[in-house]
Amino acid sequence: MQMTKQQAAAAGKLLGLPPDAVLLLQQVPYKGSLPTAVPTDPLIYRFYELVNVYGTTFKELIHEEFGDGIMSAIDFKMDITREPDPKGDRVKITMSGKYLPYKTY
Repeated sequence: MQMTKQQAAAAGKLLGLPPDAVLLLQQVPYKGSLPTAVPTDPLIYRFYELVNVYGTTFKELIHEEFGDGIMSAIDFKMDITREPDPKGDRVKITMSGKYLPYKTY
């Protein structure tokens, strides 16, 4: 989140930042890390591909287990570990997001 003018000035003084950097600290940050709609980085593209291929399956399984709602990406935990495999090591990613049911009014 952005800093107040006072916070940015203090950080700028502490870190010896130029005035334009202090101004940047006061701007609302971009809340996404992808510069394009379809990522071009090969590793990040695989995550995009996972969501495109399995996204509807993830959604159905979550709804089957929890009901109509979402997994929070704000209250979120992730763990990445290496799994040794004779065919080549594997990447194991465990994601844990708080379930947020949709409310009816």
